[in-house]
This record gives sequence, C-alpha cells and structure tokens, in this order.
Amino acid sequence: MPGPTARTRRPVAATLALAVGVLGSLVATAPGAEASPPGQKDVTAVLFEWRFESVAKACTDQLGPAGYGFVQVSPPQEHIQGGQWWTSYQPVSYKIAGRLGDRAAFKNMVDTCHAAGVKVVADTVINHMSAGSGTGTGGSSYTKYDYPGTYSGADMDDCRSQITDYGNRGNVQNCELVGLADLDTGEDYVRGRIAAYLDDLLSLGVDGFRVDAAKHMPAGDLAAIKARLSKPGVYWKQEAIHGAGEAVSPSEYLGNGDVQEFRYARDLKRVFTHEKLAYLKNYGEGWAYMPSGQSAVFVDNHDTERGGDTLSYKDGANYTLANVFMLAWPYGAPDVHSGYEFTDRDAGPPNGGKVNACYSDGWKCQHAWREISGMVGLRNTARGKAVTDWWDNGGNQIAFGRGDKAYVAINHEGSTLTRTFQTSLPAGAYCDVQSGRSVTVNSAGQFTATLGHNTAVALHAGARTCGS
Repeated sequence: MPGPTARTRRPVAATLALAVGVLGSLVATAPGAEASPPGQKDVTAVLFEWRFESVAKACTDQLGPAGYGFVQVSPPQEHIQGGQWWTSYQPVSYKIAGRLGDRAAFKNMVDTCHAAGVKVVADTVINHMSAGSGTGTGGSSYTKYDYPGTYSGADMDDCRSQITDYGNRGNVQNCELVGLADLDTGEDYVRGRIAAYLDDLLSLGVDGFRVDAAKHMPAGDLAAIKARLSKPGVYWKQEAIHGAGEAVSPSEYLGNGDVQEFRYARDLKRVFTHEKLAYLKNYGEGWAYMPSGQSAVFVDNHDTERGGDTLSYKDGANYTLANVFMLAWPYGAPDVHSGYEFTDRDAGPPNGGKVNACYSDGWKCQHAWREISGMVGLRNTARGKAVTDWWDNGGNQIAFGRGDKAYVAINHEGSTLTRTFQTSLPAGAYCDVQSGRSVTVNSAGQFTATLGHNTAVALHAGARTCGS
C-alpha cells in the first residue's frame, strides 16, 4: 500500500477476525494460477526496502542456508523522489530505476538468489501511479495524470476524488487511494502496459509477484492481466485487506492465486497480547479464514507494523513467539517481515536501503534471528504433516507435533514450565533450534524440558545434532 491508510475495527468475538478496509472485485479465474508457492519451501523473507545488492548478499549468507524458499523485494520500478518509504509505492514509469538499484543490480540479485536456492517475488504497484508532479528516480518527468511514454489522463479512471466509502464497490475500485492517480485497469491498453511490465520482470528471472492494493482493482481485471503474461500460471499473492461488511471481499481474488489473510495477523496480536494461546488449537480455517492452500500469512508487514494493528518488533517476546508459532503451524504460506527500526512512521530505509550489517544502523534483520530462522528448517521438514499431540494448560502454555517430523512447545506464561512432553518423534537426540541445546527423545517418544517465561523448544528431524 502507498501509506498507512488501513481502518481498523474492533473484533466482536475471540474466534473471529479483526477488520480493516482498503482493497478488491469480481471472482475470476486466471489460467493455471498457482494456488501456493511452488516447490518444497514456502517461507518468504520480506526484505523491506533493502537495496538489491544487499538482498543478493542475504540470499547467499542467510536465506539460502536457513531454507527460505523465497525472498520478496520492494517495488523495483521508477518512483517519485523523496526519503520516505512510501515513495517506492508511487510509480512514475515501469523502468527499473528506483531507490533500491538499477536494472543490472536487480538482475544480479535475481541470479545470485537463484544460485543460493532462493526464488524471487517482486512487490508490484499496478493499481495507481503517483500524486503530484516532478522528476522520478530514473529521470522521467511526470505530472499526476500524465506519464510520458507510459500513460496519459485517458488511461486513468474517471473518478478524480479520494476513496471515501468502503461499502461502495465503485468508490473503492474507481476512485483514488490516498489521492494517487488511479489506473483504469478495465482498459485494454492499460492491461497490456501492466502485463508488459510484469513480463519484463519475468524476463529477468522473477518467480512471482505480490500485487499491491489488489482490492482496488476488480478481480476480473487482474485475471485478464495475468492471462496476458508469458507465464500466466506464475505465482502471485494479492493484497486484499479484510473489512467486515465491506463491498469487496478478499475471497473474490482466490481465482487468481494466493490472497494475503490479514485476519490471521490481527488475531495473532490479540491472542498473544490479551487472550490465551490455548485458543490456537484450530487456528486457520477453523477461524473462518480463507483456504490454507491459497492464503499468504504474516505476523506483520510494512503497513501493519506502522499502523499498530498487528504485532511488530517493538512487541518483544510476543512478536518472536508469534513468528515461532506461525512457522510451526500448517496454515498458509508464511511471510517473515524484515525491516528496520523507526520512530517516524514515514521514515525511509537507513543508508538508502544499503545493509552494511544486520543489527546495525537500525536494520532489524528479523529473518536472521535464531528463534525465527531456525523455524524455517522445521517448517520445511514438517511440510505435509498434520498437527498431532496437541497439549495446552488451558492458558498460555501450548505444545504440538507435526507427525513424526517435528515438535514445538511454547511457554507464554509468567512462570517457568517443566514438563515431560509426549511426541510422535523417533527416539534419539535432537537439536532444539530455539536454544541450540541437545534434547533426547526416549523410546516412548517423550522428552522432558524446562521452558523459561516467554521461551520455546522446537525439535525436528532435520536437526538431529547441534553444530557450532
């Protein structure tokens, strides 16, 4: 999204979702749409506002070795100038000439990540162009409704006022999101121009797309654009924020591919902050969410961490343990957000997006935290295995297995937990990927462990011994 515009409503019941409003339209099916990330590794590291050369290094040093299947990069197209993060979400052309690197740097990043076994998802801004006028990051001159060589005023929707009524489909999909020039995606030329941009990214090796502000475009328009691509079955996930009672529903977009399930993140915040982890026993479709195989999930993203409707790095152990749970729990395809510290919600990336080192200059590098990165391997190992051996204390201590492949226990109470846990794991030694300590499972599938306040234990068949 171009800025912190989501509207949050209070939830009515513990097992139903929070709401918001900003994106969507009619159900349509794109040929061969990927319903979930292809391959055996479905975790995406979202390196928000990282320069492309920094992303390439992270793929080699961190993401590939940890088992991440994908890295998502911020929008690569030319955009308005300015230091704020949201300038990346105001395009002025489709040249790869933004703050984060040029075409050569982008191509090198894709090739380097592929060599590390990591596929690349590009965040794409195709609902709108910019507000105002000036010269873009790649030297292109523009005014709000005129982008020479790309679009003119005739390619914009007729509504030239801001969206005001999320109960009105036409208002949501034809008017201007926070004053940005709204593209007429029902127009053949616009569809062709967007498809050409996405095809250009595909020619550089991109493996999928996040479609920003999807809710503000009819699902049928997106299906028509996708059908024009050189790879119409390419993976993509659509940003369609759930808002109770709104005219546009995220489920309308399932025919095109994955849809981001915002209720998942909002409810995780509520459960970890105010309620009981025991409630998570049927988390996912049991909470009336979209189908697991077509839902992209997250603990936070760049909008929600600033808006406060989800957890963020500022929430300490709540945040870390929520990520541990997300990666262990078999619902949806997880995004691990990795951004930077901020006090000003508008602040752009440190060093213009260059990451000299994790945990310096404000870079948080959540994707590399041991408690989070260790869970990526667990998720890959447990893929396809249902939840088994659930246990809870009725409050904030839970444990569960993933068949004979993995087992996780989380203590979110204020006191220490010592317990003998029953698992379906084969007997032997395992490395707890949370602490780096060895744990022995006996012939009955049991192990005894002590968990301090706000800690977890995570064992899986792919980590039998602890390395240095």
